[in-house]
Amino acid sequence: MKPRALVFDVFGTVVDWRTSLIREGELLQAATGVQADWGAFANAWRAGYVPAMDRTRGAGAAWANIDTLHRSILEDIIPRFGLQSLTEAQRVHLNLAWHRLMPWPDTLAGMHRLKARFPLASLSNGNISLLVNMARNAGLPWCAVLSGELVQRYKPDPEVYLMAARLLGVAPGELMMVAAHTADLDAARATGLQTAYVHRPTEYGPARLKPPVAQGSYEVVAESFLDLASQLSC
Repeated sequence: MKPRALVFDVFGTVVDWRTSLIREGELLQAATGVQADWGAFANAWRAGYVPAMDRTRGAGAAWANIDTLHRSILEDIIPRFGLQSLTEAQRVHLNLAWHRLMPWPDTLAGMHRLKARFPLASLSNGNISLLVNMARNAGLPWCAVLSGELVQRYKPDPEVYLMAARLLGVAPGELMMVAAHTADLDAARATGLQTAYVHRPTEYGPARLKPPVAQGSYEVVAESFLDLASQLSC
């Protein structure tokens, strides 16, 4: 059964967070003179993402949005990379780098082809303001911006996927989750969604290439958004 709507993971699937953060670090270095291994810095910042979200789960845990969690991770890694001289204003600007992430080279052309046939929505753990700013900055053609923030849950909580189907007015089995991460897709499939894997081998950099996923692992296994569009007859 063809899906009636598509929802997308964003960090790493739609946008290239690592290259974008390296660029932000280089711009900061040019402006302030601070120096760091920006590739290692980007990886370290991203590595804190899941542990930070995990601290918001469970009875009695306080929920916080991704901007807040990103700032907490940033403060944790600043001493490791010798960035203690950054002012508060510079730290705020750097934390908002996640609002300025840039798309993969195939993202926009692939999304426009897909949008000709399907409604497209984000389904991200990023907060709404982050996703809106990113979409404006990168030209992402969403029909809707959906986030775990709407239910104060983070993927892979089933409620996030079911919320997306409910708000888009489709049954779970009519909604396709598009992601470059198998854990996200496995959780979506467990709630009844269709799934599409898009391979992003360099998400973590050339030294940590991601292996491909076997054809048949999900309803669609694609090499790019353009390949995904072709496989969905767009």
